Amino acid sequence: MKRNSLSVFLLLLSCSIFAKSQTPYLIRPTATSSVASIAQRHGLNVVRPLNPGGTVYLVSDPRNLPPTELETEIGGDSEVTDFEYDQSTSVPELNQSTGVILDQIPPPAGSFYGGGRVLRSYLTQIAPRIIRLWSAQTKFHLTGAGTVAIIDTGVDPLHKALASSLVAGYDFVHNRVGTSSDWADLDPTTRKILQHSKIDPATKSYVKVVRQSTGVILDQSTGVILDGGKLPQAFGHGTMVAGVVHLVAPTAKIMSLKAFNADGTARLSDILRAVYYAADHKVHVINMSFSLLQDSPELADAIDYAQSKGAICIAAAGNTGTPHIANPANLEAVMGIASTTPQDQKSHFTSYGKGVFLAVPGENVITTYPGNNYAEVSGTSFSAPFAAGTAALLLQLVPDIDYEGTSLSMAHAQAVSQLLGHGRLDIYRTLLAAAAMNK
Repeated sequence: MKRNSLSVFLLLLSCSIFAKSQTPYLIRPTATSSVASIAQRHGLNVVRPLNPGGTVYLVSDPRNLPPTELETEIGGDSEVTDFEYDQSTSVPELNQSTGVILDQIPPPAGSFYGGGRVLRSYLTQIAPRIIRLWSAQTKFHLTGAGTVAIIDTGVDPLHKALASSLVAGYDFVHNRVGTSSDWADLDPTTRKILQHSKIDPATKSYVKVVRQSTGVILDQSTGVILDGGKLPQAFGHGTMVAGVVHLVAPTAKIMSLKAFNADGTARLSDILRAVYYAADHKVHVINMSFSLLQDSPELADAIDYAQSKGAICIAAAGNTGTPHIANPANLEAVMGIASTTPQDQKSHFTSYGKGVFLAVPGENVITTYPGNNYAEVSGTSFSAPFAAGTAALLLQLVPDIDYEGTSLSMAHAQAVSQLLGHGRLDIYRTLLAAAAMNK
């Protein structure tokens, strides 16, 4: 029995290694055709279905033909509805500059919030005041409801601020059920040092490590590790996004769906699996703080499916500084979120223009970081979860609210620029509008 189990394991391992050396594609057969027959006809290998209904599949090309050549060949097959390259993507903060600076900021006195102790400056920072979060929570007695799915690099399941809010999700990178972890891609030595980093209470100082617009508030020894390149570029991105959702809606549940590696890269096929998983597990909000290099018909179909299941989809507009909104933020069924400064100006890095639904302050946001640490971050990745958290507040106010009701309510924003959709998020106005519409 052990010998047979080992043989099966080795076979699966060899197939996995073999598949990784082949060019990956997404294929959707027509309703009356078979993916197996299509694959055999075109010399493809079927890797796995990407949704529970088995209507879209990941396949691979062992010949590794140029994608344009194979897309032309298979695109003409009458039994194929859609065929596209399984493009790779990354979280948008990866193009930012890197450096290390010392910074003196107030000591980390703790406060209780949402079931855990948090850094006081996490609560006193300027962004939630600008969007009138505290006034809205007080006026309407709301702290969030439902489940927000975060498709990202994972989350720190032991972070004291977040632990009580997390529900089981899935790690699509390593194919594991449970709370998908930001720590999964880290080597043991670096993980141990980062998990035991502490702030020196005598000096009350932090090392502020600026990485991909991310200033990580850690001690000096940890800063050396980060600066030495031992930490993957996007490590902690998912934990940071989760921290912003938790700040806005501390009693909403958070489902971490890991589709991204710690270096910030992902395959479209894993993102699709995550969207379908979120939809079929009845999440109420899906946050997507990432962007694709090219539009994807299959991602649009997956998001339409999620919306049909009641999910409200929100995505970062992108950090190109140009009037080019990233996919999926540019989709009709998605709220694309840009970034503003504390002065209600368009952030220099934000994408803007057609496709932006509204903007949220996205500069110098203080949020959670793995190892019970906190980070100061900038980027539309951290504007989007403010909107996702707001959707969770709306869900508590109006339990049956849908995408249309959510978007109509959030459109009651502070006007700032015609380039930024409906304007800058104002949670107080949003909740007033929703309450008036549902009298």
